[in-house]
Amino acid sequence: MSDFSEIGRLVMAAGGIVSLDARAVQASVTVVSTAGPADLARPTPCGDWTLGQLLAHMAVQHDGFAAAAAGNGADLSVWRAQPPAADPVAEYAAAADRALRAFAADGVLTRDFALPEIGPGATFPAGMAISFHLVDYVAHGWDAARTLGLDYKLEPDLLAVALAIAEAVPDDQARLRPGAAFAPRVTASEGASQLDRIVALLGRRPDWQPLP
Repeated sequence: MSDFSEIGRLVMAAGGIVSLDARAVQASVTVVSTAGPADLARPTPCGDWTLGQLLAHMAVQHDGFAAAAAGNGADLSVWRAQPPAADPVAEYAAAADRALRAFAADGVLTRDFALPEIGPGATFPAGMAISFHLVDYVAHGWDAARTLGLDYKLEPDLLAVALAIAEAVPDDQARLRPGAAFAPRVTASEGASQLDRIVALLGRRPDWQPLP
């Protein structure tokens, strides 16, 4: 189990949480950009969602976190899924850009982020909130890549931070609730890669394969 001092050390060594998060998000955008209309109905490793449903979730989460960075995260409406976009791939890239610009704004790291999906009135220091966003998009980038049958490569320093964060996510009864952010942990194989360990800690099966 990682502690927060160790996570902080890894984050600082890798250039800071905003930079790390941007790298994770940009990797997900690169993967998603390869999807075509026919791919949107494909099943994903993320619960029962199709790729189209996953992209809609990923986009609205970007917008929720962008609102939280601007001080408006307590408004639950900013976290609600929108009607399907005409071009879900382009909308995903646009939402990712909105989140990255919000996180890069002056003074963001001095703020608290309201994250009401975690619980009523829940707020977190900016750095911690952005770490939640980072690990979510490492996992969702893997979801999209695996759905599309693509390799997904992230730099070792980014993976080390994401692994430490994933280890710190409680594996408790909350993961069994409807709409939980993560399913219960699964066991990764002996000698599993850092990325496989991350997705296993977040409730994915590392050996999940797409439909032929």
